[in-house]
Amino acid sequence: MIELSGIRKAFNQGRHNEYWALNGIDLTIPSQQVTAFFGPSGSGKTTLLTVVGCLARPTAGRVRLEDRDISGLPERFLTQIRRRTFGFIFQQFNLIRGMSALENVMLPAYPLGGEWRALKQRAEFLLDSLQLSHRRTARVEWLSGGEQQRVAIARALINDPKVLVADEPTANLDTALSKGFLDILETLAAEGRTVLLSSHDPMVIESSVVQRVVKLRDGRIVGDL
Repeated sequence: MIELSGIRKAFNQGRHNEYWALNGIDLTIPSQQVTAFFGPSGSGKTTLLTVVGCLARPTAGRVRLEDRDISGLPERFLTQIRRRTFGFIFQQFNLIRGMSALENVMLPAYPLGGEWRALKQRAEFLLDSLQLSHRRTARVEWLSGGEQQRVAIARALINDPKVLVADEPTANLDTALSKGFLDILETLAAEGRTVLLSSHDPMVIESSVVQRVVKLRDGRIVGDL
């Protein structure tokens, strides 16, 4: 489904502090599989997720999505691909303070148009499926860490994406909440979604839910299990 060829990514290119976060990534990611990018801090796993999810362009190399080369597409087309293909769960959740859980979930769907009532019903359905219907009107800053993560998951699913991208999803969670996330991940995998995540958490990497572990170090793939 997703193919990366010769991917390199530089930051501050041409300056004294030039840094290459990715150094020649060749990788094919099939659909309907849970793939984890594993490695220490600075290994390039988060940068790789941003390139795969069209949040950043590679400095060199090609990205193909469903046999279509999207590397050189104008930003407006990449934006449409992001909205319709990917759902994102960020490490810090990036929820909008002052807005309710329900409003946060609905937010990514507004640019796609559609009928507001149907959108609200889908957002409520997602929150209910994550046992959060009783908190739908609460401002997100009033929610616990686990509740905020479930809101972030519902928000990522609002546009029914084919691919779910999660960056260090358990980094700010304790053991019990991490296990709860893995239970949710198992449900999403059973639905046939493609899931890509980065993690250095052994609980995640060793979970039976994760079908493939791609090990990174210094911007290169050093293992593929």
